[in-house]
Amino acid sequence: MKKLVFALFFFLSSNAFSQTAAAAKEVFEKIKKESKIDGNDKTIYNLLDEFYNKNLQADNDEMTPETVEKIQSLVSDPTTKNIHILMLFLLYQQHISQTATVGKKPNSEFQIETMRLLENETKEIYGKVPAIIYVYKYEALDSGDKKDEAKTAAIQGLKEYSDSVPLKVYTYLSTKDETLKNDLIKNHPNHWMVKQFDIK
Repeated sequence: MKKLVFALFFFLSSNAFSQTAAAAKEVFEKIKKESKIDGNDKTIYNLLDEFYNKNLQADNDEMTPETVEKIQSLVSDPTTKNIHILMLFLLYQQHISQTATVGKKPNSEFQIETMRLLENETKEIYGKVPAIIYVYKYEALDSGDKKDEAKTAAIQGLKEYSDSVPLKVYTYLSTKDETLKNDLIKNHPNHWMVKQFDIK
């Protein structure tokens, strides 16, 4: 497992623009082979929910040092179950961060494949897809100019997570549903995404 973690971090530290969908799948499959898979262990699922709640659902970005420490602890612990899901999630985060830092557009094929893998894997292991995966899936598809698929992802996610502000925002942007717009303005006027997309 240590070799695979090292391989992943080598991949993460390499040039973000060379990351491809095929490479993501290859690294994911290698880590998955070494991962202890357990659908009853919700540690990684709960971490994805925590990340979502603090970074996307909250009015302000509230990533705490405790969350970062938790991620680092799980990554460095060889007994962490379902680590392949966390590793792929971090790979995605790294790609988005690196491209944003230098003002480049992310590789949408990489984004879409990564979200496809995460969606399928979380559904298979936990029986449910975390809200953050729906949000990122929308963003990946939208980035790849797959507007209809992005819209479908947002609507599907909102059916499962009806209180999700990011999914309400993306569904509204895709559908122009006035009911959603009014809900966002009335109930979430201070949410960072409502402000970012200037929903009034």
